[in-house]
Amino acid sequence: MLTPDPESHWFGFRRVTPDEKTGFVREVFTSVASRYDLMNDLMSGGLHRLWKDRLVRLMDPRPGQTILDVAGGTGDIALRCARRTDGKARIIVCDLSSAMLAEGRAKMVDQGILGGIEWITGNAEELPLPARSVDTYCIAFGLRNVTRIDKALSEAARVLKPGGRFFCLEFSPGVKPLLKPVYDRFCMEVLPRLGALVAQDRDSYQYLAESIRKFPDQKTLAKRMEIAGLSQVRWTDLSGGIAVIHKGFKS
Repeated sequence: MLTPDPESHWFGFRRVTPDEKTGFVREVFTSVASRYDLMNDLMSGGLHRLWKDRLVRLMDPRPGQTILDVAGGTGDIALRCARRTDGKARIIVCDLSSAMLAEGRAKMVDQGILGGIEWITGNAEELPLPARSVDTYCIAFGLRNVTRIDKALSEAARVLKPGGRFFCLEFSPGVKPLLKPVYDRFCMEVLPRLGALVAQDRDSYQYLAESIRKFPDQKTLAKRMEIAGLSQVRWTDLSGGIAVIHKGFKS
């Protein structure tokens, strides 16, 4: 049997208490919020845009649905969903960092989207939403930063309606063998240097690189989703397993 929440005592490669980890993660994203989107482009060579496009195509948001975007602070997924539904879905963005949410709201104004999106400061482990209230739950590049991943997965199952769908887009340590040496070197050597140069924050991007190493591989995450109450769990590797989309249903 899998041990619940093995990541809760690790902030990257640093041993911490669960409460400390949550605080440290909030500090990281408060620090990088203003450069977060730019760093995503540099970190992935722009591939994150294609991965997010693929995620939203799989989500297939529809008018009238309630869509919850967890750890969605800068609004990339919310923006795509709003456009696909012509502003006729209820889109809720929940993020631990109010600074990230501020960046997301500003982005929507810049894009001419002035309504239809709710912004909530909250923790994925304790969502401020009633049970069975959400049609689609998504979390993009956020689950590996959650202190108690299994608790967050259980919360996702709680808020989803019967038949509701769960989607997670995340970096993965389960990269194809031919890519893994280059990928690992990029994460551990290049990414922190980019953080220092562009965001003036090497430590935050050192943590983000280490957090990928600590995240479960595809099979392990799928099993943890099933334990949390999600069914028909599947995943799709992107770019040789550098990123992965996991999908599940609430029975």
